[in-house]
Amino acid sequence: MNAQLQRLYSAAQQADRRIIGLMSGTSLDGLDIALCLISASGPATRVKLEQFMTVPYDEGLKDEIRAIFAKTQIDFEQLCLLNPYIGQLHGQMILDALRTWNIDPRAVDLVASHGQTVYHAPKSQHRRAGFPNATLQIGDGDHVAAVTGIITLSDFRQKHVAHGGEGAPLAVYGDYFMLSKAGENRILLNMGGIANFTDLPATEDASAVFTTDTGPGNTLLDAYARRLLNQPYDKDGALAASGQVNDGLLAALKDNPFFDAPFPKTTGPEVFNTQYVDAAQARSRTTDLAPADLMATLVQFSADTITDAISRVLRAGESYVVYMSGGGMHNPVLTSAIRQRLPACSFGYTDDLGINGDAKEAVLFAVLANECVAGGTTSFGNRQGVPSITMGKISLPT
Repeated sequence: MNAQLQRLYSAAQQADRRIIGLMSGTSLDGLDIALCLISASGPATRVKLEQFMTVPYDEGLKDEIRAIFAKTQIDFEQLCLLNPYIGQLHGQMILDALRTWNIDPRAVDLVASHGQTVYHAPKSQHRRAGFPNATLQIGDGDHVAAVTGIITLSDFRQKHVAHGGEGAPLAVYGDYFMLSKAGENRILLNMGGIANFTDLPATEDASAVFTTDTGPGNTLLDAYARRLLNQPYDKDGALAASGQVNDGLLAALKDNPFFDAPFPKTTGPEVFNTQYVDAAQARSRTTDLAPADLMATLVQFSADTITDAISRVLRAGESYVVYMSGGGMHNPVLTSAIRQRLPACSFGYTDDLGINGDAKEAVLFAVLANECVAGGTTSFGNRQGVPSITMGKISLPT
């Protein structure tokens, strides 16, 4: 047997596995690196987050990615070059993190690499007859494996697409395995560039669990922080807090068929971007809106679309706890607006459940890699958009 396959087989047989989960989202902040100790699989999965850090992307790299990010027309050579470059860069970031933590790379069984999303195109968005759902993440897994010497799983979203899903959001699987609890209805709300939530019923019935995008989380807030403040984000929502919501612009922003589409559904910055806001301002005649009022309205737009979506799944007479994660959980203006619109719900953070809210998505991909290597197939029912599959392509270091 190939020595690397023997290594993989041995890892699959162990009582637990040390897996590094990687995540770089649409905000382009940097690479989240989560070192996890994971035991068992499926609903019995147990996760201990041993170490976590975010390695920021420098402005040069952000500009290189933005040149091809969420655009229908790009320099194809730029895409081709960035695919291996980001894989190598992520591999080096892993080695640097392990050095910081004083951990030998040989002590790590697997790397689970999400890659850097550069385009997301579900059929509902591209509307081109005959073509399937599609999504593209770069940062090739072979390059991660070659740099680190660690078996790497990547391209998780492609299996989801191959079986009829939209390639996102994938939290339905990891959230159910990690964080469902009998007797408590849980809504796991992740607010990254795009917001999504997972509905985990108190029955722990896998066929009733699902995840959906709701629309913008931070993507518009961060874009306008760069435009208005020359900052990566509106710290503590300070600019938004000083403004007033403009109802006309808010109505124009919410006038999009995505928000009425059935669950589950996905979207991205390909739709919700500065051009989208510019068009909404033109329709609502608010192009001269003060910066603070514009930011306040964008925060309310995220809050309204998040809470409208969650309200659609709340079952009458039942209690719910909403556990928040992602960058949006640090914006007090956004979280306050969400709480106000869901008064019947209790609120907490995934930190309360033992999973750092900033690390949650990186941990999710570590769990998906664990499931691919050491798990079976859990049935999530025969539902569109939630295929009962395991995900991840395997790259051997040599």
